[in-house]
Amino acid sequence: MKDLESLSASQAIRALARRDIKATDLLLACLDRIGQRESLVKAWVSLGKENALARAKELDKGAIKGILHGLPIGVKDLFDTYDLPTGYGSPIYANHYPLADAVSVALMRQAGGIILGKTVSTEFATFKAPVTVNPHHHKHTPGGSSSGSAAAVADFMVPLATGSQTAGSIIRPASYCGVVGFKPSYGKVMTAGIKALSPALDTMGCFGRSVGDVALGVAAMSDDLGLAEIPELHNKPRIAICKTNDWSLASKETAGAIALARFTAEAIAKGTVSDIELPSACNELTLTQSRIMSYEMARTLSFEQKLFGKKISSVLSQQLVEGSKINYEQYQMDMHYAKAARFAIDQLFQNEVDIMIAPSATGEAPSAKDGTGNPVFCRGWTLLGLPCINLNISSGPNGLPIGVQLIAGPGKDHFLLSAARAFAQALPDPVLRDQA
Repeated sequence: MKDLESLSASQAIRALARRDIKATDLLLACLDRIGQRESLVKAWVSLGKENALARAKELDKGAIKGILHGLPIGVKDLFDTYDLPTGYGSPIYANHYPLADAVSVALMRQAGGIILGKTVSTEFATFKAPVTVNPHHHKHTPGGSSSGSAAAVADFMVPLATGSQTAGSIIRPASYCGVVGFKPSYGKVMTAGIKALSPALDTMGCFGRSVGDVALGVAAMSDDLGLAEIPELHNKPRIAICKTNDWSLASKETAGAIALARFTAEAIAKGTVSDIELPSACNELTLTQSRIMSYEMARTLSFEQKLFGKKISSVLSQQLVEGSKINYEQYQMDMHYAKAARFAIDQLFQNEVDIMIAPSATGEAPSAKDGTGNPVFCRGWTLLGLPCINLNISSGPNGLPIGVQLIAGPGKDHFLLSAARAFAQALPDPVLRDQA
């Protein structure tokens, strides 16, 4: 079998389980691709070639280990790994070796995954532009903060990679790089062993090239192994478009992607796909998410700010100063608001809709010199803790990908994956249907 690096995670897992390919050969194909492209894309912080090859050889000799048997995986440099340095995107933690894996990484190894290396994260998963470029156009950003993971999967360096989202750090890079990104429900994946930014918001997920890929990834990361089996969507769901209160920030190409998504959703929906407005209790989602994130990150990074302030970028330093100005009373009010908004959205999903479709980003990936892009269309869903998945659906004026996100009700991760696969299969473009 040729071009093993181009296999999706799901395709590779099936071939590995049948022993049609060897884990060693798949890993070497990925390493060869990295060797060809890394000097341009700059997706990796470190590679553990020797350990990965030893693990691949071990897996080739033994029985099938688990749902990720023999699959090379990129791990965002926010996740602790005992055998690779973990820098959290900051010079403060250069050459830092944790004593243990993050829980999610340990579970991926337990499921047979091979940790190939650590992918670039922005500084503490915030907004400073990374060295990583968009593999489709090197003058554009891959997004952040899961920059290296999205770029590595998009560039066929690795079939699966982990990410985290506090504002829009899975969905937005997935859209910019044209891959599938899955942010599961808040709390689905344990955060132990992952550098905290905003504990009330931090959510772990992954990137792949199909819905099945990210289902495998989150199934292993969460130990909810049933998530890897995506049932057919037998009943037509109630689907609606939610443009949100920030719709004025959507570009022309994003509006076009939403129109195409509406047309596609009609094929699988129960009735007409119309617009839906969020409850009034959700009117201040973006502002509230921003304030909670700012408040918490100013506290979670207080050690680094006090002892190593000169090694923190000016961009982050200013954000920490602004966050420190938010008092506890305001934070408590915001947390109460978030609780009320989550109750209101739960009622909406129970009574009116099963799936909402919304923009993943304001447009295609902006120029790298303009930063990592605006997470505005993701902030509210992250605050609400809802499961979201990005699917590539069209392209912008520079030929870069444009995605939309499908959103399900609280805890409806299994259902979201079924709906996302059905939606991808209904896309008019046969190439885009490969995302199913």
